Amino acid sequence: MSIWIVFAVLTALAALAVLVPLMRARRRAASAALHDVEVYKAQLGEVERDLERGLVTPEAAEAARTEIARRLLAANREAERGASGTVSVSGSGPLRAVQLVAIVGVPALALGAYLATGSPDLPDQPLQARLEAPATGRSLEELVARVEHQLSRNPSDGRGWAVLAPVYMRMGRAEDAAAAYASAIRLLGSSPERETDMGEALVIANKGIVSAEARAAFERAVKLDPEAVKPRFFLALALTQENRKDEAIDAWQALLAEAKGDEPWAEAVRGQLAGLGVETRVASAPPGPTREDVEAAAGLSDAGRAQMIRGMVDQLDTRLSEEGGSPEEWLRLMQALSVLGDTQRLDAAVKRARLALKDDPEGLARIDAAARDLGAGS
Repeated sequence: MSIWIVFAVLTALAALAVLVPLMRARRRAASAALHDVEVYKAQLGEVERDLERGLVTPEAAEAARTEIARRLLAANREAERGASGTVSVSGSGPLRAVQLVAIVGVPALALGAYLATGSPDLPDQPLQARLEAPATGRSLEELVARVEHQLSRNPSDGRGWAVLAPVYMRMGRAEDAAAAYASAIRLLGSSPERETDMGEALVIANKGIVSAEARAAFERAVKLDPEAVKPRFFLALALTQENRKDEAIDAWQALLAEAKGDEPWAEAVRGQLAGLGVETRVASAPPGPTREDVEAAAGLSDAGRAQMIRGMVDQLDTRLSEEGGSPEEWLRLMQALSVLGDTQRLDAAVKRARLALKDDPEGLARIDAAARDLGAGS
């Protein structure tokens, strides 16, 4: 029943939207007609005074009185219609048609359209019932609305905020996502992932600029996990945006030193370094023995295994000594010598690698890191 009350109100508003301007126009016309009545009365008085003074002939005065009286009667009728303040279907043809359409046509058309395309027999679906209905078949917007409703009733549900935050990100609502991550951190505690995700949401909401709030989140993430790549990436980006070039280059190179070459973020790091005037190379798969190659030789006889491994290592060692090579190739030689247990050649290889890569800070950093891991070159 309530839906029909709404329809009645909307229909009345639609009719009034047409009738009220008509009423105002009629009243404006009535006001103008009253003014004309006063003017015509004054003109009649002028004619009588002109006749008394002999300024016009009796015949001319009579003709003027007749015309002014005709106009006076018409203006008086118009003023009386406007003063009544009623709207009826009487009056001129066009006005009567507009009134009929507003009073009868608009409700009839609205009712016919609803009966043809609507569902008058469908029961009401209150918001509360829709929010509590099963989630199967619901759209993402409806599901989000359900979670938002639940969180409005229980804002201390940290798991709910943690679930809602990434959904906000997929929907492009970065500011809402950052707020949701902040609530999750407040209720569930800080973690590298939550801090990083909140910082990323803040960066996206700020059109790619790492704000002070976002930077603080990334710093907290790195403090919790010093090896996490994503927060360090954004911190390096912050240094770049702040025009702290030397620090930014060091941060980018430290990240790239940890890349194996095929990480999605490695290419972005190279692009940032290129923007800072630092050229980098994409490493290709170097020839020579891999750790897997060396371990695969375990199934051979002792003599065969030794011959296989030594041959591969010697071949790579000779080529690096004569032609030089990339940091990846020097690292492969060092790993192979470590597997062989040839510590003397390993120490020598580390020294040669450092000499060959002395002009490559990035490569040199990788050699030093590998040497520490292998316990060589000290």
